[in-house]
Amino acid sequence: MNDDRHSRFRDAHSDRDQAGHVPSTPQTDAPAYRLAFADEDFLCREELRPVRLQLELLKPQLLLDERGIESTIVLFGGARIPDPEHKDKARTQTLADLSDFYDEAREFSRLMTLKSKESGGRENVIVTGGGPGVMEAGNRGAVDAGGASIGLSIVLPHEQAPNEYVTPDLSFNFHYFAIRKMHFLMRARAICVFPGGFGTMDELFESLTLIQTGRMERVPFLLFGKEFWHKVINWDALADAGTISDQDLDLFRFVDSAQEAMELIENWEPAPPRDSLPGREK
Repeated sequence: MNDDRHSRFRDAHSDRDQAGHVPSTPQTDAPAYRLAFADEDFLCREELRPVRLQLELLKPQLLLDERGIESTIVLFGGARIPDPEHKDKARTQTLADLSDFYDEAREFSRLMTLKSKESGGRENVIVTGGGPGVMEAGNRGAVDAGGASIGLSIVLPHEQAPNEYVTPDLSFNFHYFAIRKMHFLMRARAICVFPGGFGTMDELFESLTLIQTGRMERVPFLLFGKEFWHKVINWDALADAGTISDQDLDLFRFVDSAQEAMELIENWEPAPPRDSLPGREK
């Protein structure tokens, strides 16, 4: 991270280093003596949660700004969907069958990263959750194209390191789901959702709700795997019940291939945020 200072005061790095070389005494060894910003135990106190939230928002924001990244293409999807080469190890036959979407995610990311490179890597940068499955495929496709991609990991009890295809200096780690979701969507030029489980459903519906309610601009919103999504969600039943409006079904499109997704994104008609909610007019 750059440190372009515009102050005549001594910088924080110098004082942090200096404080680490003072003589060891009962006073200097006491937790109270630690510089507040260099005291991890202090920063992890419950009362400091607002500060931690701010830090998690700021750190990726500053690093992405310094990298010059202006827009992203979001890939959501299941961590359990295998690379077709390993589909014989899938837990269920359905997961094995869904392995084709690993290849589609990889190819889509490759094609989109080629487009991103036309802008010097500033626009249309692939961003995933940094994990395995569809996320790995997305970052891997960017590597196939010789470009960079972002990984937004989160600390979970069962997760390991980010997948090996995330660009190292664009690999972020989060404690707060809410802040991570903000970074997924703040620069999003398109949102692509592949088959997945609870996490994918959460990301799908929260993103759709933001667009539905006018809290976010409309962007291309693509659901990969029409058969899968119609099987697991009865979209028409929601509209028939009146819990969503018929117009809400127009907020997204179904696609089955990388090429189809690229064409839809290229030809998507920009639209401003909604200023009213269909079906709830007074």
